[in-house]
Amino acid sequence: MDQITEYGAILEWYLAAGVDEAIGDVAVDRFESSRRLAEQAAAKNAQVPVAPTSSPAFAAPVAAPGPGARDQEKEREVNSALVENARSIAAACDDIATLEAAIRAFEGCPLKAGATNTVIADGVAGADLMLIGEAPGADEDRLGRPFVGRAGQLLDRMLAAIGRDRARDAYIANIIFWRPPANRKPDPVETATCLPFVERLIELSKPKVLVLLGGTPATSLLGTNQGITRLRGHWQDWNGIPVMPTLHPAYLLRQPLAKRDSWRDLLAVRRRLSGTD
Repeated sequence: MDQITEYGAILEWYLAAGVDEAIGDVAVDRFESSRRLAEQAAAKNAQVPVAPTSSPAFAAPVAAPGPGARDQEKEREVNSALVENARSIAAACDDIATLEAAIRAFEGCPLKAGATNTVIADGVAGADLMLIGEAPGADEDRLGRPFVGRAGQLLDRMLAAIGRDRARDAYIANIIFWRPPANRKPDPVETATCLPFVERLIELSKPKVLVLLGGTPATSLLGTNQGITRLRGHWQDWNGIPVMPTLHPAYLLRQPLAKRDSWRDLLAVRRRLSGTD
């Protein structure tokens, strides 16, 4: 076996083991990276003002905040401007096609720079059942569709168990449109900049029932700090739409015994859709 063939065999072994990213010897501060990318994205949007990097020269030294406070205030201003920009863009979209185009053109989420594809939705837009998960994984980022990996295959089986099919009568999206590095949990800035688009997607889709898969979409859309284990199984409301929070399929793959809880939630969803609940 020559050296090139040997290296190729090693790479194939890594891929088979699930390794899809190279990690350096030095730890990466993802929060700092997100902050820098957010500032860069803000500068690209003409509507988004970037706060000055220093306080006026005439400010009294005693009254001026310290460098750490200035940085935090600047970050808050940038983040707030990004969210307001996203909200105004989303509100101007009158149909799903226009909204999808706006999402693909949006530069305000720092995750976009490291993603292969923008992953928006799959299934039938306008279906009476809509499901929202957390964020794309490696398979979703590669193919540009949500829930196509192992968790997506389980979700398809869950839908089939209540007589549903994404190709026929379900609409599936995520709270985040771009894959976070190493599949980490999205941070608050990333979630906040995507949320106005997700809310507009729901408004335009007009589902009869909304299912939130996991803690991130549940806390983001419902505005609560309660964990998913407390929220699941209890009907909520989002702008007049019945909402069922339940466990994410990826969690069910790790904790198979929790499938019985999700099954109860799905039965409640089926009853609500059929008008028997």
